[in-house]
Amino acid sequence: MSGDAVVALAREWIGTPYVHQASALGAGTDCLGLIRGVWRGLYQNEPEAVPAYTPDWAEAAGDEALWQAGLRHLVAKPLDQVAVGDVLLFRMRSGAVAKHLGIQGVVGSSPTFIHAYGGHAVVESPLSQPWARRVVARFAFPELTSKETN
Repeated sequence: MSGDAVVALAREWIGTPYVHQASALGAGTDCLGLIRGVWRGLYQNEPEAVPAYTPDWAEAAGDEALWQAGLRHLVAKPLDQVAVGDVLLFRMRSGAVAKHLGIQGVVGSSPTFIHAYGGHAVVESPLSQPWARRVVARFAFPELTSKETN
């Protein structure tokens, strides 16, 4: 497995409509569903059952549910160890729980990430400064090497 394999799987999802709680290639997904779909493509299973969740889940309690799940199933990396195929965790507002996910598509001077978010299909977006400053954690899929590190 490589980061390039992760990105290839993620790019297959581009154009899949945003559907909250879904994870069905071509039919609908949210940001977690995209990560789950790539995981299934890599490992042919799901890492754990995902309970139903509302769009504002975890906010009232301040529960870092996605971060904890990342620590359970993915390999945590320092934020400055950037590699193609990394899972990115975003905090969308200061003081809010981190609850958006994406996959690093391109590294270097014009970085990108692949993600699903409300009102959009899965897209590959520039990892511009407004997005990059929201990244609070970086993970690799298990058993992937960091040969693509930049």
